[in-house]
Amino acid sequence: MLEVAVIALRWLQYSGAVVLLGAPLFLLYSFRGGVAPNLAWARPTLIGAAIVVALGSLAALVAQTAVMAGSLSEALKPASLSFMVTGTALGLAMVARAVVAVLALVAVVALKSGRALWCVTATAGLVVAASFAWTGHAGATEGPGGPLHLVADIAHAVAAALWLGALGALTILLMRRTSPEDLAIHRALHGFAGLGTLAVVLLVLTGLVNSWFLVGPARVGDLGASLYGRLLIAKLILFGAMLAFAASNRFRLTPALGAALHTAAPSSAAMGDLRRSLLLETGLGLALLAVVAAMGTLQPPASL
Repeated sequence: MLEVAVIALRWLQYSGAVVLLGAPLFLLYSFRGGVAPNLAWARPTLIGAAIVVALGSLAALVAQTAVMAGSLSEALKPASLSFMVTGTALGLAMVARAVVAVLALVAVVALKSGRALWCVTATAGLVVAASFAWTGHAGATEGPGGPLHLVADIAHAVAAALWLGALGALTILLMRRTSPEDLAIHRALHGFAGLGTLAVVLLVLTGLVNSWFLVGPARVGDLGASLYGRLLIAKLILFGAMLAFAASNRFRLTPALGAALHTAAPSSAAMGDLRRSLLLETGLGLALLAVVAAMGTLQPPASL
C-alpha cells in the first residue's frame, strides 16, 4: 500500500511540475506582441500546480520514509524524517522541491499576470523538473557517462513539460473559449506547432540516450521480461498515440480552423473537433505520467 502511495504522489508531483513549467512557457511564447485571449484562468491554475507540488513533495517525503522505516508510525517520528532529509539525496530533493513550489506560490500571489510572473514560475518549474532527474535513475549513473545521462534526463523532463504543459493550457483555452478569441487561439495553436515539434525531437533523442543507459542495446529484445520493460513499452505506445493526435491537430484540425476564420465561416465545429482531440491527448499524457511514476520506483534492466 505504501508503494502505491509513493507512485501516486510521484504522479501528482510530475503533473504539478508539468503545469508549473509548461503552462507559463506556453504563455510566454504564444502571445508575444499579439492580442491574447482571456487568461484569468492562468493564475489559479499556477496556484493549484504550486500547491500540488509542495504538498505532494512533503507527503511523498513521509511515504518514502515509511517505506524505508517499515511503517507510517515510524516515519512520522522526527528522527526518521530528519535522517531522510539530511542523510539521503531523495529526502533533501523533496524538501527543496517543496520550498521552490512555495516560493512559486508566493510569486503567483504577489506578482501581476504577465511576462515577469511567467518567467518566475517557469524557472521554478524547471528547478522542480530537474530535481526529479537528480534523484532518479540518471542521478545514480556512475562513470564518465553519468553527466551525459543526467543532462539528457533533465532535457527529457523539460521537453515533456513543454509539450504536456502547453497541452493543458491549450485545453483550458478551448474549454473557456468565446468566439471573439478564436483568432488569438488559432495563432497560439499555429505558434505551438514549431515548438511542439522541437519538444518531440528532444523527447526522442533524450529518450534514446536514457534507454542506452537504463536498458542497454543488448537487452532491447528482452524488454517484455521485466516489469520495467513492459512499462517502457506501454509508455512508447502512449507516446505514439499522443503523436498521432498531435499530427492530426497540426496538419488537419488547426488548418481547418484557420480556413473557417479566413472565410468568416462559423468556427464552432472546428473548435469542437480541436477541443475533443486535445482532451484525449491530454488524457493520454496524464496516463503516460502515471507510467513514468511507476517506472521511477523500479530497477531498470541495465542494473539487474
